Amino acid sequence: MNQLAAGKLVVKKSKFYAHLYQISSTQEITSIIEDHHKKYSNANHHCYAIYCFDEHGSCCKEFQHDGEVGHPGKVLLQLLDRHNLTSHALVVSRVFGGIKLGVGGVSRAFRKAGNGAIDLYKKN
Repeated sequence: MNQLAAGKLVVKKSKFYAHLYQISSTQEITSIIEDHHKKYSNANHHCYAIYCFDEHGSCCKEFQHDGEVGHPGKVLLQLLDRHNLTSHALVVSRVFGGIKLGVGGVSRAFRKAGNGAIDLYKKN
């Protein structure tokens, strides 16, 4: 696992911490999520998407909403797909700020946070 970029977005007092990783297998997500639980222990949700190939060359796409509304894992997977980021994981941890964003607001916030990390990576 290799962290490529990270960023933070604040929307209505909620904090979204986005990280883009280069990975070689889907199994790496377990340690990445464990790290996020430690780093962002006050986060309510750790949502992610993975786009990589297994040892047989088969495409693996996975996502996890972690109980969050708005299907943020799917939104993150769409970002990886759109930017053709294979062998990558995109993780966004949300610290709830006390103001509900609604389904659409949550999706937009995760998309913006994920795009921020990807844009930062592509600039370097």
